[in-house]
Amino acid sequence: MAKAVKEYIPQGSDPVVEKFVNCMMQCGKKAISRRIFKDAMEVIKTRTKEEPLDVFNKALLNVTPLVEVRPRRVGGSVYQVPVEVNPKRQQTLAIRWILKAARERKGMPMCNRLALELLEASNDQGNAFKKKQDVIKMAQANKAFAHLAR
Repeated sequence: MAKAVKEYIPQGSDPVVEKFVNCMMQCGKKAISRRIFKDAMEVIKTRTKEEPLDVFNKALLNVTPLVEVRPRRVGGSVYQVPVEVNPKRQQTLAIRWILKAARERKGMPMCNRLALELLEASNDQGNAFKKKQDVIKMAQANKAFAHLAR
């Protein structure tokens, strides 16, 4: 059983997986977070013919936002100004949106919810991908205020 954990979560070798596990962790229970991630990778492996880590990386890539809107106060009015997102924040937002979408699903264990959300995100579907699309639409709608960016 321990070999399966090492297969998907080589400790310290993949910083993206480590970041994901740390963000998923609640109340300092890292072992539980690792087990949930490992079980989600097992579910992905049984449902698809692809490598689970490839599905994970593709899902993160599909959910990663390129632009977002930031509030900017100009002359008593607050405008939503579209700005580019730096790479570290892109990764953080993608992880946050995937975990939030997985936690909002109900009626099954977290490993199944996470696996389903990762599979849907890798196929350009799901709530996390919808969140990215909503952010892009909001940035497009407020493109007129782009000149207010610093």
